[in-house]
Parts: sequence; structure tokens; C-alpha cells
Amino acid sequence: MKNQVQLITYVDRLGGGTLADLRELLAGPLAGVFGGVHLLPFFHRIDGADAGFDPIDHTQVDARLGGWDDVAALAREVDVMADVIVNHMSSESPQFLDWSARGAASPSDGLFLSFDSVFPQGASEADLLAIYRPRPGLPFTVTTLADGRRRLLWTTFTPQQIDIAVAHPAGRAYLDSILQRLAASGVTQVRLDAVGYAIKKPGASCFMMPETFDFIDAFAARARELGLEVLVEIHSYYRKQIEIAAKVDRVYDFALPPLVLHALTFGRSEPLLAWLAQRPTNAVTVLDTHDGIGIIDIGADAADRAGRPGLVPPAELDRLVETIHANSHGQSRRATGAAASNLDLYQVNCTFYDALGRDDRAYLIARAIQFFVPGVPQVYYVGLLAGENDMELLARSGVGRDINRHHYSRAEVLAALQRPVVQRLVELMRWRNTHAAFGGRFEARAAGEGGLVLAWTAGAHRAELAVDLSARQARITFAGPGVEAQWALGDAAPGHP
Repeated sequence: MKNQVQLITYVDRLGGGTLADLRELLAGPLAGVFGGVHLLPFFHRIDGADAGFDPIDHTQVDARLGGWDDVAALAREVDVMADVIVNHMSSESPQFLDWSARGAASPSDGLFLSFDSVFPQGASEADLLAIYRPRPGLPFTVTTLADGRRRLLWTTFTPQQIDIAVAHPAGRAYLDSILQRLAASGVTQVRLDAVGYAIKKPGASCFMMPETFDFIDAFAARARELGLEVLVEIHSYYRKQIEIAAKVDRVYDFALPPLVLHALTFGRSEPLLAWLAQRPTNAVTVLDTHDGIGIIDIGADAADRAGRPGLVPPAELDRLVETIHANSHGQSRRATGAAASNLDLYQVNCTFYDALGRDDRAYLIARAIQFFVPGVPQVYYVGLLAGENDMELLARSGVGRDINRHHYSRAEVLAALQRPVVQRLVELMRWRNTHAAFGGRFEARAAGEGGLVLAWTAGAHRAELAVDLSARQARITFAGPGVEAQWALGDAAPGHP
């Protein structure tokens, strides 16, 4: 993965709706802004129960977006990342429909997890309570199959997303077919979606167990054989992220978004600096994604709240969530938790721009911090355009995360690119992609009360970000051979060193 800013986007929600449209946008108005693009699920089909994360056919491009030739054409111009949805597939998939109709005679027999396949001797109350849940309730759905049988199927997320038996030969063959299809189309990176839930074990949490790490190791090794780099997506207690990072190519830094919000909300840098002193550097840094803003990632360990504290105290975490709700004028509250379906108990659903009260300077400071923190920065398409909460889409779908999943027409994209805050952000990203200092040595330190300094040095090249968190002001100083300049965030860039 290039050490340049990456884009993460739905193909159909940014500027036209097809892979060809996206390719034209990246080669035209956004030329030089992104070193790669993560295409959120573009498989058949993209408009199921979970915005493409419940694929009917994971090896087929949704025809409304284009075909594999279009993916390959884009991959010849920028690095392309795609999702491997490891944990589940759609109840409308050919494999599930065939098994539902034919049972043991189906080639997909054994591919799907049932209650009995995990608990052949039955489960005690303690067994069920031990299962880690990202949402309310137990992870099972009563389903009547086409042949009339009633089964209790394992469904971690929604009743339409049937969990896969990843250790079964049918499960291994299915997942390998996806890797081969992606590699053959020029994709160079894959993100393992929901992989933390992939292994189930009686009496255990069924989340990020030693057996899960073993599975990730084996799956990542197979991906590397095919020339694919692996990114793992896990929302969890921050120390768990450190453990995960030691075993994989890359992880998301999901602690960064709430810590940046915390720093700008409370005007102090101690929790952020404490994280920078211990965080993994093989990270993809984000402020926003297609999901909500993580809270679990900086809070106390849910399994042992008293013994394993979070990066911020519980009272401050509660105040931070309430501040997001206040900054968004209550919109985020209407999209979070029990207020909306597709519940995420560990996330606040809101655009990052609205989480900061649509404060342009604070937003640019947050992005600058992201770009200076070690790792490869990734920017969500709504964040690229400093997007606001889409309350109309939320009202239509009732899905909380849709508040941050606006469908931008090409005209909307071009109009947004004329906004000063977006122009400054694009300038900042182009600068981050080209300055040689970001390949060197990093340092982070406090600077008085409420001050934060992040700096990179590589020989004669230096880039420094100095932030007054309380005043929400920042300045970048950068230098190269024969060049030295300063840039107050919010002003036009003085040019590239």
C-alpha cells in the first residue's frame, strides 16, 4: 500500500454511479489526491439488507456498476482494495437457496452455521451469555428452509446475513474463490470484513479468540500467495488492537477518530499522546468510514470495566458522545443505538463534519492530525466532501448508518469541490502525498497547556504540525532543500515544497 492518502467509497454513491464514472473522477477533478481506492462492496447485489455487505454473489460485479473489466481498468491507474466478507453471505445467495432446497444433497451442505453445528450437545445459559455481541439479542434466527425444515441459523448481524462455516471444506473453497477472482482482476489489497466473528467455539466469546488469529494467519497467507495485502477490520478494546496488529499486515486505527474529537472537545492532548506512544504503526488511519464513529475503541474493556480502563475516563467518554449529539443538533442521537435499526452499540452514527459542529477550521485540523499520525491515511467519500448528515436517507431507510452514506450526483460532487473547506482539504491531501518527510522519523509531544506538535523528519526534509487545541488553530511548517514555508490551516496552501 502506497504511503499516500487512500479513498474509501461506494461506487454508486460518488459522482455518477458506475466504475467508469469513478475512474473518470479520480483521473479528472481528483487527480493526484489519492494513491489508491477502497471500493466498498460492489458485488451482486449492492442494495440488499446491509448495503452490499450481504453479497448474493461475491464473485460477480453488480451489473449496474460495470464488470470485472472495469475493476481491472481502475486497478491499472490506482491501487484497488476490495472487501472479502468473511463471516457471512446473503440468504438469497445461490449456495443458500440450493442448500435450503436440497439439504445434504447440496454441494453447499456444511457451508452455513446452525446452532447445532456449533453446539452439538446443546448450550447452557453460560455458553450463550459468553458470546460477544455487537448488537442486542442472541446471534440466531429461526428459519424455515425450502424443504420445510426449521433450523436455528447463526446470524451475527441481520437475519439475511447467514454465517459461514469458514473451517468447513465448503467454506474454505468459497472464500478461496473470492480471493482468486479479486486477484485476477488487478485488486492488490483486501479488507477482511467482520473476520473477528468468523470462528465459533462452544463456551467462548466467539470473537477474536486464539483460533480466530490462527484463521486470520492462514487466510492472510493464502491471500499473500495471490499477491494480496491484507487489512483487518476489528472494533475492539484498544489493547486488543495492539495484539491484532502484531499478527497481520495492517489494522485500522479506530481509536484515532474519537481521540481527535476528544482532543478538540476538551482542549487537551494527553489521551491522544498516550495512544500515539503505544499504537501500532502498521495502521490505516481514519476519521470516518461507512460505519459510525467508534466508542468502544477508546473505552474500558467491556468484559472487565474496572480492571482494564480505557484511554479516556467513562465520564469524559459520555460527555464526548453528548457533545457529538449537541454539535449535530440531535441528528446523531436519532441515528444511534435504539433510535434506528441495524443497531451498533459501540458506535455513534454521524458524519465527522457534523460531529465537529460543521466548524471548517476544526475539521481541517482533525484531518491534518490524521495525515501526520504514522500509517496510511484513508478518507471516506462523505468526509472528502465535508458532507453533512443525510436525514432524508435516514428517514427513508431507518438504518442509522445511512446518515453518513449520502448518494452524491456528479453535479453535487463538482459543487462540493468548490467549497473552501473542501478545496483546503484537497490541497492538504495532495501535499501529504508528495512531501518526502513522511517517509522519515516521527515525533509527537505536548506544547504547553492544550498544545500538540506532530513532526516528521527525513534528512533535509521536515514537516511539523503545531496545534492549539483550545483555540482550534494550527500551523504547518515544512521544509526541503532550499525551501521553507508555513501554512496556517484554513488559508490557501503556499505551494508544495
